Amino acid sequence: MRSDLMKSGPARMPHRSLLKAMGLTDSEIKRPFVAVVSAESEYVAGHMHLGLLADAVKAGIRNAGGVPFEFHTIGVCDGLAMNHVGMKYSLASRELIADSIEVMLTAHPLDGIVFIPNCDKIVPGMMLAAARLNLPSIFISGGPMEAGVVGGKRVGFSEGFEAVGAYSAGKITESDLKDFEDNVCPTCGSCSGMYTANSMNCLVEAMGMSLPGSGTALATSSKRLRFAKETGERILYLIENQILPSQILTKENIKNALTAEMALGCSTNTVLHILAIAYEANVDVDLTTIEELSGTAPQLCKLNPAGSTFIQDLDAMGGIQAVLKELSKGGFINTDVMTVSGKQSERFENVPEADGKIIHTIQAPIRKDGGIAVLRGNVAPEGCVVKQGAVCEEMMKHQGPARVFNSEGEACDAIRDGKIVSGDVVVIRYEGPKGGPGMQEMLAPTASLVGMGLDKEVALITDGRFSGATKGAAIGHISPEAAAGGMIGLIEEGDQIAIDIPNRSITLLVDEAELQKRKENFVPYQKEVKGYLKRYAAIVNSASRGAVYDK
Repeated sequence: MRSDLMKSGPARMPHRSLLKAMGLTDSEIKRPFVAVVSAESEYVAGHMHLGLLADAVKAGIRNAGGVPFEFHTIGVCDGLAMNHVGMKYSLASRELIADSIEVMLTAHPLDGIVFIPNCDKIVPGMMLAAARLNLPSIFISGGPMEAGVVGGKRVGFSEGFEAVGAYSAGKITESDLKDFEDNVCPTCGSCSGMYTANSMNCLVEAMGMSLPGSGTALATSSKRLRFAKETGERILYLIENQILPSQILTKENIKNALTAEMALGCSTNTVLHILAIAYEANVDVDLTTIEELSGTAPQLCKLNPAGSTFIQDLDAMGGIQAVLKELSKGGFINTDVMTVSGKQSERFENVPEADGKIIHTIQAPIRKDGGIAVLRGNVAPEGCVVKQGAVCEEMMKHQGPARVFNSEGEACDAIRDGKIVSGDVVVIRYEGPKGGPGMQEMLAPTASLVGMGLDKEVALITDGRFSGATKGAAIGHISPEAAAGGMIGLIEEGDQIAIDIPNRSITLLVDEAELQKRKENFVPYQKEVKGYLKRYAAIVNSASRGAVYDK
């Protein structure tokens, strides 16, 4: 066992004495040691209940003959960090989470790991650690929040931000706004729609790194407690049989997850995270792989914020396994791959058939191509992404004048002040991995546009990124970013920009001679930053590569 490095033999007597100082017995010291890595904190609604799940995981580990050791990671709530300087730290925290787990589990060698994440960067941060350490590993997330109810209608967190835009436009009253405040987030858990946290939890299941069903069971359900206990029991099987992440995080399994991403209409943030996980796992998956799958895999679900159904509805219909089962009928899923609980084909044997409403069939999909599209053109030669499943038909093709802003805050002010009009293309730059730094999520400007009724008339493009709660013609991850000398830095107020999502193109309609002149005079704007963000900006690479550190 790997834990023998610190507990076996006469030379490790001092180490055993420290273990006994924590109350461990001689018989316990001989058993497998299992790390329980939790993101529990009192900061975050998605994490406040993770201690309860950790207790269930530890009970499962003990049931199966292991000894659990729990420690915590940091975890940023994107909702609380949204639209202020805190959001610059969200994506950047992903690498800190992975690094801190590497430190803890190299300094204290244990035999396996149970990961308990629940929000946006924590899930992929823990996945990076699992790939890097390559110890027997399994995930059980905290689960989704229940949908809220406002005015007799079910709503998600995104509608709360849209309500702010509606209030600014005089469409709702202060009392209406308070109703949203009190009822949008009714329970603990990751926000109730197919936002980034739930997207990643679902894709971890699709990749085979969690038990079937654990991606969608409600945070408040006893079913999730049982999953947690079973997850604790299962890690001992993985340790005994030395089933490692490198055997599960293969190209085939990652492509299965990407196909599920297209079917579910997941957050565009998942593109960043899956590219990063593939890079850490030494798997040959890049933006071109995602482009190819986007053109072939159908969209089968339209969940909030794109639709009126929620994660709890998907769970009731069989969850991720039912989606994978339907996709397998068209040959879109490799069913022979290994997971933490047998082959993929065994995991969905007994789940319900697609109901045709929550989960559409492959014969009658919502759309024949995926929920996420990769666009290219002179604005984004390395690529950019859009959640096309959440774009209204009127905006699938759009041309308009650029309204240029060098920060999210400037753009938000202009939107709230009524300076953005029908037909505009809002350009927000210097918000990429290096330029932000940290690639802020921009739910505030997109939700304000929706709340003001402009989402069918205005596009928004950025070298930053969007919340999974974003809907509308919001195109992010434009690469190269402005701070790296990308074309988005050369756009001037009033330039015409043509967006053609069906044909996967985004073009700045300025002649080459003029662009060349702009390039010769271009000096990227550099922001003054310090501390961790300064180090992050110095070593992070392009969003088109997952915004990772080069090895």
